[in-house]
Order: sequence, then structure tokens, then C-alpha cells
Amino acid sequence: MESREPPAGRSDAVIRVGPAGWSYPDSPGRVYPADVPKQFDVLAFTATYFDTIEINASFYAPQPPRNYASWVRRVAHNPQFRFTAKLWQRFTHGQAPDGSPRSFKPSAPGPQPSAEWTADDVHAVTDGLQVLREADRLGAVLAQFPWSFRPTAAHLERLERLAADFAGWPVVVELRHGAWAKHEHARLLKHLGLGFCNIDQPVIGESLAPTAGVTSPVGYVRFHGRCYDRWFEENEDAARRYDYLYTAEELHPWIERIRKVAGAEGVREVYVVSNNHFEGKGPANALMIRAMLEGRKVPAPPVLFQAYQDVLEPWAYAGLEQD
Repeated sequence: MESREPPAGRSDAVIRVGPAGWSYPDSPGRVYPADVPKQFDVLAFTATYFDTIEINASFYAPQPPRNYASWVRRVAHNPQFRFTAKLWQRFTHGQAPDGSPRSFKPSAPGPQPSAEWTADDVHAVTDGLQVLREADRLGAVLAQFPWSFRPTAAHLERLERLAADFAGWPVVVELRHGAWAKHEHARLLKHLGLGFCNIDQPVIGESLAPTAGVTSPVGYVRFHGRCYDRWFEENEDAARRYDYLYTAEELHPWIERIRKVAGAEGVREVYVVSNNHFEGKGPANALMIRAMLEGRKVPAPPVLFQAYQDVLEPWAYAGLEQD
């Protein structure tokens, strides 16, 4: 957005850094030991090292209150912890006539997301999120729109309806197309009470470049990696689009942007999420970001530290004994 560089100032905003998701098929042996017992709680383990995790499951289907209640119990040992949750894709990607999620390729506009969600759909989402809110464990709700979501009249109307139906919830929107980088769109989001998600993604063609935008009391930054050759893949290897490990040099400019977001007027909380999850690279980079922001080494899961020791050693140490 053109208003992407708010002036830095003294900030009392809380910055929480963590990964997107906590359980992937390639996590054993990279994030935690490959031979953990069946009862090993990956969420509780991850919440020991991070103060936030972005919930992915909520993107694919509304999660029932019992799931959220279980997640709340499992992070009880970390009083600073807050979840962020991805909004159900029905609100961001629409659905095909058969009810299945739609997919959007960047090469063509394709079918547009349907705005025909129902009040029951809203309740299905918020009934579960209410458990997080009542437990004071909800940081933000992320509405992740596809690259093809551009600022057309229909899409602007969609944002207005989203803001109305989720009024009172800390909704942040992720907009990947560069056409959103205008002052007028920042003003609209602020007027609607929607936060803006700053993203690091492969900047291809008209994709949105790095920003430090703020339109609500909740700041948000997401790292997707920079796999230019795989970014728009939709086949069985699509997970490899997140197979990217940031270097310290690539992260340093983002540390300044994160501080600007935290220093913007009215910002109370900032969530920094690493979505480059393949083989634990997201958690590794999240530790680096946290260490850079705090100016000290931070504890790391021993297996993760060993897997990425070359890049983590200046920023982290294995285990919790030094913390």
C-alpha cells in the first residue's frame, strides 16, 4: 500500500512471533524427534517456544468449539500465548456449484468468489472462535484472499459485507495483488475496521511488494518464502512452494518494517507468522525474527536447532535451560 511506511516511534505494542500451523508430515525429525510417542502433544511443545501460532485447520472448515477448547487447554503453560486463526475459505475463495472450494490460478481472472455465504456460515465460524475470545487467547482472524482477488467493485462490496458480518472481531485481510497498493484502499480498510496483513511473497508481475501497512489496532506480518518457480503450483507438490529458508540478510529489512508496524499510532498487538513451513523452515525463521527483535539469543527445539544449526547458531540455542 502506498501508506506502507508509518513513522516509527515509541511502541508499547506486544509483538508475538510464531509459525503457521503446528503439525505437518515433514515435521518429525526436523522440528521434534521422529520417534516421539503417540501421546506427544505437538501443539503444547510448539507453544513452549512461541507466543503465537496461526491455526490452519480453520481455513478448510469451521472448527467446533470443542477443538478450540482443547487447544486452549494445551497452551495453558504459556500465559503470553495467543492464537491467530485463518478464516474459513468460503468467505475468501467462495465455492463451486457442488459446494467444493474454488481454486484460483494467477494467469487468468477465473471465476470470482461467491458472496453468498449465510448467517449460519458466520455462526459456524464464530461459535468456535468465541471459545478463544472468552479465554483471552484470540489475537486475530486472518482472511487470506487469493492473488486473483483484485479491487473490483464486487470485491470491495465483499470486503464491506465481511466487515459487517464479523464486526467486533479482530479481522485482518491478506491481499496479494499489487493493485491494492493505494491510499484509498488503506483508508477503506481502516473505515471498515479491517486490519492489513503485510506479506513477504515472490513478487511476480503484479504481486504486492513488501509493505509495513497498518489499518487497525492489530498489526500482522506473514512470510511465505520466495520460491518463485513453485509459487503458483497447484499439484501434489504444492507444499514445496513453502520450501524456503530466509537468510538473516533477507530478514533484516523486515525487522525494521515490523518495528514500524508496532510503532504506528493505535497499534496494540503485532503478529508475525512464518508460513514457509516445509521441513521446519518456518519455525527456524520465526526464532531468528524473534531473536532479532529482542536482541538476544532465544531457546530453540533441540532437533530444530540441529537441523538448521548453521543459520540458527547466531540467534538461538538448543533447549530451554538458558532462558
